[in-house]
Amino acid sequence: MSIGKGLQDKYQFIQKTISSLLEDEDDWISAMATVVSELHNNFDHFNWTGFYRVVSPQLLKIGPYQGTHGCLTIPFSKGICGFAALKKETQIVPDVSKRKDHIACSPTTSSELVVPILDSNDEVFAVLDIDSDMKNAFTKLDILFVERLCTFLGIRYG
Repeated sequence: MSIGKGLQDKYQFIQKTISSLLEDEDDWISAMATVVSELHNNFDHFNWTGFYRVVSPQLLKIGPYQGTHGCLTIPFSKGICGFAALKKETQIVPDVSKRKDHIACSPTTSSELVVPILDSNDEVFAVLDIDSDMKNAFTKLDILFVERLCTFLGIRYG
């Protein structure tokens, strides 16, 4: 089995696990906590895994996460999470030192993946932020899986 196939199988298993765990769950906070736990504890290259929720126009506030402390609030005008929310687009940053808008919540973060979660009106209601201590940590498979997961969450909780 190739590494790509093994990772693909692992992501399929994690997606099934998350879907099963959330099957009867209607509380968004509980869902976020469950997703973060599954992701953070199953992928070694995920050093910080968490959600930022839209709490007022153009403002994100930290939600459930695992890892060291995160930033408590992030305006849409700041950082990679804010930019992902503002543009409603996935942000893949292979080397955060090369992005002037990166907010250094953790000095060890080297790469970052942020995916917005959209509701039924195509409005951002959260972002999923995943940091790694390794540069170029996220593969196309990581990105595809996290985007699919966020689409699922948007449909289910948006």
